[in-house]
This record gives sequence, C-alpha cells and structure tokens, in this order.
Amino acid sequence: MNFPFYIAKRYLVSKKSHNIINVITGVSVAGVTIGTMALIVVLSVFNGFEKVISSLFNSFDPDIRISVKEGKTFDEQSLPADSIASLDGVRETVYVVEENALLKYEDNQHIARIKGVSKNFKRINALDTMMVSGQMLLQNGKTNYAVLGYGVAYYLGISVQQFEEPLRVYVPRRTPSSSVLVNRAFNAKKVMPAGVFSIQQDIDSKYVLLPLRFVRDLLDYEKEVTALEIHLKKDADAAAIKDQLIQIAGSDYKVEDRYQQQAVLYKIMKSEKWVTYLILTFILIIATFNIIGSLSIIMIDKKEDISFLWNLGADKKLIRKIFMLEGGLISLSGGAAGLALGGIISWIQQEFELVKLATSGSFVISAYPVDVQIMDFLAVMATVIALGAIATVYPVYQITSRYFKDKYFIYRRT
Repeated sequence: MNFPFYIAKRYLVSKKSHNIINVITGVSVAGVTIGTMALIVVLSVFNGFEKVISSLFNSFDPDIRISVKEGKTFDEQSLPADSIASLDGVRETVYVVEENALLKYEDNQHIARIKGVSKNFKRINALDTMMVSGQMLLQNGKTNYAVLGYGVAYYLGISVQQFEEPLRVYVPRRTPSSSVLVNRAFNAKKVMPAGVFSIQQDIDSKYVLLPLRFVRDLLDYEKEVTALEIHLKKDADAAAIKDQLIQIAGSDYKVEDRYQQQAVLYKIMKSEKWVTYLILTFILIIATFNIIGSLSIIMIDKKEDISFLWNLGADKKLIRKIFMLEGGLISLSGGAAGLALGGIISWIQQEFELVKLATSGSFVISAYPVDVQIMDFLAVMATVIALGAIATVYPVYQITSRYFKDKYFIYRRT
C-alpha cells in the first residue's frame, strides 16, 4: 500500500487525542455529503421536469418542420414532397397553414392561432389521447370541425360537456377594402367545435386545430402553406434525416428539429437547471470550508507525528502529500456518500412517487418527476473533487511551511 495514503487513511478513521476533532471531521464529511446529495436530487428533478415538458410538446410539435426563411407562406409544390416522403425513416408529411384569428363563441371573444392541417394529421398525432372532451375530429365528408385547446375553450366560455353553438372565425382580408364597415374588412366562417384537448398551458391557450381546406378558404389561399411538418418513424435517425432535408429544401428554407422549434423554452430550462446548480454549488463551497478547519486541527493534533516523520527522513513533499490525501479522503468520502444517497432518494421518488405536487389534480403528473443521468453524477463528483482540492491546499501549505521554519524541527532533523 502507498505509504502516504496509508497514513492519511489512518488519520481519518483512527481515534483522535481530542474527541472534538472527531466531531469536526464528521461534520466536514456530513456537510459535503448533504451538499452533494442535494445537487444530485435537484438536478434529477430538473431532468424529470424537462423530460415531461419535452414529451408534452412532442405530442404536438413535429419531429422536423420546414418553413421559409423570408415571408410567411410558400407554394406546396415548391418542395418535392414525394422525395421527402420517400426518405428512409420518414413516416408522414403534413401540410400546415397557421394564422392568428379572432374567435367568437356566443358573446365571448378571444384571439388565438388557428392551425389548418391536412387529412393525415390525425393518423400521426397523439392528440386523441389528450382529449378532455369530445373527439379528435376535423372533417367528416364535406363538414368541417374545430378542436380547441382547453385554454381557448375556457376563454370563449365553451362547455367541455357539449357543443351547442358554432364557432365563428375572423381573419383580416388579404385584399384591402375601401369600405368603412368593419365586417367587410374581415373574412369570416363558422365551424362546429368537435372536442377540447389539453397538453400544456402555452399550447392549450393558443391553438385551435382546423382542416387545411377550411383555413385556406378562410384566408383566400389556393396552394399556399406556412410549413411542411415531417413525422419520423420510431427508430429513425433525426439528425441524418434533417441533414438530407436541408440539402433537398435548399437555402430558401429553414429546417428545424424539435429543439429548434422550441429553442427559447429549452434554453430557459437549461438555464434554470444550471443556475440552480451554481446556487447549490455555493452551498457546497460553504460546506467544504469545514475541511479547512478539520484539516488544520488534525495537523495541529499530529504535530508530534509530523516531527517524528521529519526526523526519520521524510521530506516536505511526503508530509504535505499525506495531508493532501487526508483532505482528499474527507471530500471524496463525503462526495461518494452524497452521490449514493442522492441516487437512492431519486430512485425511490422515481419508483414510488412519495413526494406529491401541490396541484389540484389538473396537471399531467401527480408527483415530482425524476430522471437520473450519469452526466450529472460525473459533473457533481468533479465539482466535489475540485472544491476539496482547493480547500485542502491552503491549510496544508500554510501549516507545514510554518512547521518547517520552526527551530524545533530544524534542530531535531540536523
């Protein structure tokens, strides 16, 4: 066994001459343990929420979305849809027209975003599993229907139990009108609500799904679309398909994956996670200050041992290495215990959902979600090691330098 490591281990686990030293050492280890455990648990919860939110948006957003870089619409025939649909891994392509519109239901009004989708939208979207009421029905023969987000239905006062009145949709006319009458400045159409879905608040309070033919007629479009949404097969390589689509679409179009479609949201979630990480790291820094005190007291307590090793021929490097390892063992033992406890607590929450969310039951989950990731363990352990090293270097070099200048050591050594 390595001699400095053997001595450092003995100093850590052996009984000290004063019981207070054992207490301070235990407090140092416990502080690092609690700080490390808190980091793992909090990061795992953030991962869980990110996973839940991503799954919610994934049920509405396509895997890949193609739209124009400049302008609002493009002709559907300007993209080789057949070539795109034939790519390996592509499941379905959906033409989409989106526009802001004024909605009226009886005496209530609300501005929302209407999204017209082609017929095959229902086959590849999981909205039918997220219906609050009614059904996921957009068209039946020549009849058009609307499926509203829960928030839109709430603002319009639409009952989720039954749909009695048609929904009126207003959009500004594309061609300017010389009339001073407001009604002539808008295109208007009626459509019956068929159902209400609930995914996520931002989506629920914003979107109304409609047939593509209805929205085109409302906007006086013929072949125009605002986007081509591409849905992939389960095991498809999204990155490779995206690269192929960039080549097919050309420089006039932007090709966005799911993360790019909700770039702001994902950046906010990542920022919140790492800001929390930094805050908890400051708490861990305070905990590692205990290592400075603990190591200083141990070195004072072991002054005679240091003198003995010095007289036996140990040099400064060897003595410093012993106490550097001592500080490292304190931080590593606390870090390892914290990682183990954090992992266990996260696993228990993941399996048994003991800690519930303080909601009325309207949220999609009832307990705090947890997703343990190995990269978090590596990042936290690297932080513990770095802080432990910093907290160890100062007392070791300060106290040993003072000892080596002491005439007692010089006299006994010579």
